[in-house]
Amino acid sequence: MTNAYRTSERALLVLEDGTVFRGRSYGAVGESLGEAVFSTGMTGYQETLTDPSYAGQIVVQTAPHIGNTGVNADDAESRRIWVSGYVVRDAARLPSNWRSEKSLDEELAEQNIVGIQGIDTRALTRHLRSAGAMRSGIFTGEAAEAPESDLLERVRQSSPMQGQRLADQVTAENTLTIEPADHGWDGEVLGTLVAVDLGIKSMTPRRFAERGIRVHVVPANTTLEQIKQLGPDGAFFSNGPGDPETATDQVEVLRGILRAGIPFFGICFGNQLLGRALGFGTYKLPFGHRGINQPVLDRSTGRVEITAQNHGFAVDAPLDGPVTAPESEFGRVEVSHVGLNDDVVEGLRCLDIPAFSVQYHPEAAAGPHDAAYLFDRFIELMTSTDSAARQKAGK
Repeated sequence: MTNAYRTSERALLVLEDGTVFRGRSYGAVGESLGEAVFSTGMTGYQETLTDPSYAGQIVVQTAPHIGNTGVNADDAESRRIWVSGYVVRDAARLPSNWRSEKSLDEELAEQNIVGIQGIDTRALTRHLRSAGAMRSGIFTGEAAEAPESDLLERVRQSSPMQGQRLADQVTAENTLTIEPADHGWDGEVLGTLVAVDLGIKSMTPRRFAERGIRVHVVPANTTLEQIKQLGPDGAFFSNGPGDPETATDQVEVLRGILRAGIPFFGICFGNQLLGRALGFGTYKLPFGHRGINQPVLDRSTGRVEITAQNHGFAVDAPLDGPVTAPESEFGRVEVSHVGLNDDVVEGLRCLDIPAFSVQYHPEAAAGPHDAAYLFDRFIELMTSTDSAARQKAGK
């Protein structure tokens, strides 16, 4: 009998405030610790699971029915599943889709991801919205037989998300080059981009390649000199997990990029690092933004776009601007995008240097395509930056 039908295994989800949810095992049997967060996406569970930004977190799906389309190799956004644990209400017993290669339950078990099914995820989500994201643990099989007081103590002894340096754990080990010709572009290469992998999703460099940009995806520990040696027309910092206050090395590299006049674009974690490079602080949100239906206002156009997001930290910058950056050498900066649910900073735009960023995921994997224009906006910035700035960058 396969793991897909082992639904009788007892399972517990224990939150650090002492709240316990009881259900049945889903995926691997054992235990897992992580920060409990919820994702509101109605689709795209495979992209969620393989998004490196979820490293260290136990993900709760608010959509009640999960797994009905199975999983396949094409929809994975990275080399593996990164969530620490997985929580669903109604798990599909059998997948039904022509693209399905195996069940989600089987994939979770093969990658040793401990999950729980059959709990009231609506009640759990409402609790996390009130109490905030918190440390948690999933315990199944023999692990679930221990006294709940012991399980709670193990949860409380685990590491909180604040202070965790996770980008270095999820980044690629070697440089990978994505060629435009491999993704439908049949013209001349328009430019070269260095993308620093802080937890990048595979669709992001593809979106650039589809538009004629050659992309060198480099590890998180790549130095400024190594970036310059690749002769970039632009630099990109990706999404990623962990506390942006721990990314001191990457912030210093980014400041070097800005000083060199290399056009810069950052998303999600990259947005937070641009904020830190400019001298702003970051802070942890109560329960974060995770899902594919987050409304954001683009202040430059007045357009409201529905965005895909996955972040628990935000930039602490004034909404009224422009202002001179705390690191004044970088000139003026303004908040370019604002979240309409809670007025969180969703984007930054530098006015005196070629740099901007957004807090969300414009690659639409999974999610809406409202923000696809950002790739075009950055390519225009890359190709229009004057030659003096490029000479300063060592090109």
